[in-house]
Amino acid sequence: MYMDKNGDLATGYDILNVILLPDGTRNYEVVGHYNPHAPPGQDFVIDEKVIIWESYFTQKPPQFRCNPSCHPGYRKLPKEGKPICCYDCIPCAEGEISNQTDMDTCITCPDDEWPNQKRDACIPKVVTFLSFEEPLGIALTSISMFFFLITAVILGIFIHHRDTPIVRANNQYLSYILLISLMLCFLCSLIFIGHPQEVNCILRQTTFGITFSITLSSILAKTITVVMAFQATKPGSNLRKWMGSRVSVSIVLCFSLLQTVLCLAWLFTAPPFPHLNMKSLTGTILIECNEGSIVAFYCVLCYLGFMAGISFSVAFLARNLPDSFNEAKYITFSMLVFCSVWISFIPTYLSTKGKYMVAVEIFAILASSGGILSCIFLPKCYIILLRPERNNRKELRKL
Repeated sequence: MYMDKNGDLATGYDILNVILLPDGTRNYEVVGHYNPHAPPGQDFVIDEKVIIWESYFTQKPPQFRCNPSCHPGYRKLPKEGKPICCYDCIPCAEGEISNQTDMDTCITCPDDEWPNQKRDACIPKVVTFLSFEEPLGIALTSISMFFFLITAVILGIFIHHRDTPIVRANNQYLSYILLISLMLCFLCSLIFIGHPQEVNCILRQTTFGITFSITLSSILAKTITVVMAFQATKPGSNLRKWMGSRVSVSIVLCFSLLQTVLCLAWLFTAPPFPHLNMKSLTGTILIECNEGSIVAFYCVLCYLGFMAGISFSVAFLARNLPDSFNEAKYITFSMLVFCSVWISFIPTYLSTKGKYMVAVEIFAILASSGGILSCIFLPKCYIILLRPERNNRKELRKL
């Protein structure tokens, strides 16, 4: 035998069958050979048909292991303190397969594949995302369109009755801006549904952040208008000159512009992008939008929370002011709903994965927008449509 410096055979050798003849002599027959330089599969060759076994063997060829073969899907685990031919058969680990008998190690499947139930072959992983065709996507789309249409109808009612006291109370133009921004909020939830691509990944959070900032800044402007209107009625007050619509619109533009700058900085530094998540769920590829910068994402949410907190605080302090139609009280209720939804959103969002994480955010958008719409505008619509006799200055002061 000739071995190299690593202790491996440098040349091939023949495999001999020792035959004991009746006269006590031995004969050697070549039944195969081993060539380390041959291509894989041809390095070890043996012809089992020409092997002559001893007559006293009960099994020909004799059993060369302590236990039956390990089937595909299993691998050999040598028994401690036993000969090498004695081993246990254990299933392949998660994400691995064995497609031959008596394999020493299992094979790891590629990232986009997963073992079948028998773990003897790799099969493609299931690709999943929140689509418009599945029941969850259909339900969320239907709810979003329903609220959009309801908001559009309320906007039409307010425009049609724009000269009535209940619409003109507390700046009717702010009501128009608020209703239009709510319509955009309901529509922006649709961007979260469907196959994630670069465009809708970029538009998802930024559109949501900007439209909600317009909504909350409009509510904040409404709240400030309530306080200023009460203070302006006091003798000698200089706030009358600040009661025009320019101040309210300036508040909306200022707070919305800050959120827009924040979103633009997010897009220019670390924009969201589509991502194939192969690790979160077993046997599943999650097509999702990576937020790019998780810090920027939570900064957008915190800014919305900051505006909601200011609006809630001011409206709560002004809830008992003798304002027409008591606008501050309804703003307080709407902000209470808004804050409750988004405070519960964060732990729920972090504890879900895949399309259900997207569904949680859509639900938060719809629930908070619907809460604002219901608390602020439904009481007014009730009086406009069902109690028109109360839609006058004298009756509104009693509310």
